[in-house]
Amino acid sequence: MKAVICAGPPTTGKTTVLKQVVKKVIREGFHPVYLKVDVQYAVEDELFKKEFGIPVKKVYSGELCPDHCNVMVLGDAVEWARKEKADFLFVETAGLCLRCSPYIEGSLGIVVLEATSGMNLPRKIGPMLTLADIAVVTKIDLISQAEREVFRARVIDAAAGVSICETNALYGIGIDSLVKKILASPEIASSLVLRGNPPVGTCTVCVGKKEVGWQRHFGVVRPLENDIFYRGE
Repeated sequence: MKAVICAGPPTTGKTTVLKQVVKKVIREGFHPVYLKVDVQYAVEDELFKKEFGIPVKKVYSGELCPDHCNVMVLGDAVEWARKEKADFLFVETAGLCLRCSPYIEGSLGIVVLEATSGMNLPRKIGPMLTLADIAVVTKIDLISQAEREVFRARVIDAAAGVSICETNALYGIGIDSLVKKILASPEIASSLVLRGNPPVGTCTVCVGKKEVGWQRHFGVVRPLENDIFYRGE
């Protein structure tokens, strides 16, 4: 079985890209399953089940960030996909935390970027791009050729080793090259390991401490005028 983890900022077209991919994967005779990880609302799983008749699951991260939730549930998701005798496990995650990477070793990591979201977007999203295998640039029909070239250059500046696929996913343009890469991807490893390093330390804000000001927190903290340091037990 192969695993494909698809991340990216909201409204970039992740679902549209994956619908085109799943359609072509099924035509090739493979059996995919689909998992959606989101914060508090999603209907994409219902769309995939209705359109393709494949097994689907949905998880709301709630008070966890989506990438944290993704790491927690992915082991169960792999076991579920194997029980379904799937050839491909497609995971679509909201990926709202720009410090983290949702990808795992032995899987294919895809980040979906919207060409209309600004030329500096590739510089802003960190490990979600830099640790991906493929950057899918969507909505290329809505910008000029010059803007496409600048956006592509910014992606390469941020992640020199990433493969770039430019698409108009709504009409399936540019999807074939992405599908070829997915079909050629490695099988999932027997032991699941997160790709890249998580952020340093545990944030006291994340565990529920609401007071404002670094003096009221401990662990890894940061004042306005200085770099981060460790404070307290």
